[in-house]
Amino acid sequence: MRALCKAILLICAAALCGTAFAQGESDKDQEARAQAIVDAIVQVDSVALSDARSNDTLGRERSGSGILIDARGYVLTIGYLVIEAETISVTDAKEHTVPATLAAYDHVTGFALLKLLAPLEEKPLALGDSSALHERDVVMALPFGGRDAAQLARVVSKRPFTGSWEYLLDEAIFTSPPLEHWAGAALIGRDFRLVGVGSLLVRDASGDGDGPGGNMFVPIDILKPILADMIAGGKRKGNGRPWLGMGTEQIHGLLVVTRVSPEGPAAVAGLEPGDVVLGVSDVNVYSQAELYHRVWDLGSAGVKVPLRVRRGTNVREVVVDSIERTAYFRDSVRQ
Repeated sequence: MRALCKAILLICAAALCGTAFAQGESDKDQEARAQAIVDAIVQVDSVALSDARSNDTLGRERSGSGILIDARGYVLTIGYLVIEAETISVTDAKEHTVPATLAAYDHVTGFALLKLLAPLEEKPLALGDSSALHERDVVMALPFGGRDAAQLARVVSKRPFTGSWEYLLDEAIFTSPPLEHWAGAALIGRDFRLVGVGSLLVRDASGDGDGPGGNMFVPIDILKPILADMIAGGKRKGNGRPWLGMGTEQIHGLLVVTRVSPEGPAAVAGLEPGDVVLGVSDVNVYSQAELYHRVWDLGSAGVKVPLRVRRGTNVREVVVDSIERTAYFRDSVRQ
C-alpha cells in the first residue's frame, strides 16, 4: 500500500511540474520533499461554545484541515472551522494531537490563524504565488489524510466571488473535480508551494451556469499583506468593515433578504427575510457586490448605513447601525 501511495504522489508531482523533480535530485530527496508537503497538512477539530451564534449554520462540532505555515507553530485554516470555538485541537500525520488557540481571524479573506500550544515536528509549507495560476493549470488539492487524500485538479476559473454572508473576494480560485474534504485543504501549485486554502463546494466551478462541480479556494496572495499583523495583533491593522448581519440573494433581478442574524444590526433595525433591498441611500443596488461596495464605501464599522427597502408595496428607508463582524461572535479561545 505504501508503495502504491508513493507512486500516486510521484505521478501527481510529475503532472504538476511537467517533468520530474529538480534535476539532480535523488530518489531519497524526492521522497523527503514529497513527504514534507504531506506532513505539513494537519487535521483541525473544534467544538464551538454552546451558545455560539454560528451553531445553527455550522454545527457545534467542526472538523477540517489546516496547513502549518510558520515554524513558531502557526497553522492556517479557513475561519468558519474555528470561529466561536471553545476548544481547538490539531492532529498531525503521526497522530500527535496538541491543543491550539485562535491567534487571528480575518473576515475579509475568511482566513484564520491558529497557534499551537505544543510543538509538532513537521516543517512549515512555504507560501506560493497564487497570481501565477492560470486556467487549466494542474494543481494538487491536499486535505489532511496523507498521500491517499491527494487529488489532482485543474483550475477551471479565477473570478470574483460573493457570498450571502457579506463576503466578497475580488478573485477566487475555482477547481474541478470536486474535493470531498475541502474545508481548510491546501491547494499546491507547480512549485510545490501553497497557493490556496479550501473554502467551499460549488456546483458550477466555471461560473457560466453550465460548468462542472468543484471547489472554491481562497488565494494565498491576499494573506501575505496581513500575515504579520495577524500574528502580532490577532487581526489586520485598521478599523474593520461595516457589517449588517443580513444575508441576501439575487432572485429574478431583485436583491432579496433571505436571512437576518438574530440580535444583529439588521435585525435590530427591523429588517426581515423577504424584504427587498433597493439601494444604499439614493444609489440603487442590484447585486450583492454592488450592495457590499456601497456599504463599505460609507466608512468603517460603526457607520450608519441608510438602506432603501421594499416590503410588499411599501418602500421605506431603514438606517442600520453597523458593527465589525467579529463583535457579533462569542469570544473564541485565544492565546
